[in-house]
Amino acid sequence: MQKTYVKQVEGTYRIGDTRISLDSIVYLFREGMSVESMVESYPALTLEQVHGALAFYLGNQDEVDAYLAGAQRSAEEQHARSRLTNADLIAKLQRSRNESQISG
Repeated sequence: MQKTYVKQVEGTYRIGDTRISLDSIVYLFREGMSVESMVESYPALTLEQVHGALAFYLGNQDEVDAYLAGAQRSAEEQHARSRLTNADLIAKLQRSRNESQISG
């Protein structure tokens, strides 16, 4: 019986039936973290699930890397839009912070 270690749910890669994203494990893998440490960081995962997720990543690296790059671009665009939308509020908070540093 073949097991599925990674599923795509609503456009996001998830590990098994958990809510833990493949992204989380891939970033730790790229940082050189051991599989055992990954399981400590995500106790909902088993060693088998982490190894399976990493095997999926390595077997589909180009596709997953493109997915991660797209997610990063989307996050950066959303951040930029948020800064524009909330420019007045951000300026007000910065003025308040500066005033409290001067008086404190």
